[in-house]
Amino acid sequence: MKTQATPVDPIDPVDEYIKGEYKHGFVTDIETEMLEPGLNEDVIRFISAKKNEPEFMLEWRLKAYRQWLTMQEPKWAHVQYPPIDFNDIIYWAAPKSKSDGPKSLDEVDPELLRTYEKLGIPLHERAALAGVAVDAVFDSVSVATTFKSKLAEAGVIFCPISEAVQKYPELVEKYLGTVVPIRDNFYAALNSAVFSDGSFVYIPKGVRCPMELSTYFRINAAKSGQFERTPEHRRRSR
Repeated sequence: MKTQATPVDPIDPVDEYIKGEYKHGFVTDIETEMLEPGLNEDVIRFISAKKNEPEFMLEWRLKAYRQWLTMQEPKWAHVQYPPIDFNDIIYWAAPKSKSDGPKSLDEVDPELLRTYEKLGIPLHERAALAGVAVDAVFDSVSVATTFKSKLAEAGVIFCPISEAVQKYPELVEKYLGTVVPIRDNFYAALNSAVFSDGSFVYIPKGVRCPMELSTYFRINAAKSGQFERTPEHRRRSR
């Protein structure tokens, strides 16, 4: 007598992944400087001063914040979530540093380097992902950018936006907010007011970027919000 095998439902890999433990949900034990939760003009001024920004950046941020105060949070179709208290968010959190920031990978805290190695994103260029330049943002600051020199040799600027504000202020002032302006939407205005870092890319006309560019954002500090900005401008050849 033949027995009939009981059919087994196939395992849905997406469902299995969603129900599994998030393997990158670890916390890096590192000393951190952070603001108290809350948002007002003093917070905006603190972020701008912390980044040593020129006056035009502070005015741009304050303009965005004042615009944001007049706007309503959007209501998304088919998305349900608890109300967001924007005064219960930490808008600045960064690894403590004796300097304004690491000038090279040799100055990056080894604990931060180990964090990105665990994530599969080695930041030492000898071990970095082949053909991919990475700007690694940890909480409110960029901690390392790979292959900046190699890209500069090709005529491409790839660096944290906080660095671009210092080295290329005319480019930042010219292009910041030209694709998504402050008034575009509620979250665009908020991001414009409180962003703390992100990546800056400038590819001049006639220049071909020799590798892929990537930015990895990681939140480590609890209750902090990561508002980052990545302006990219490429002058197209006609």
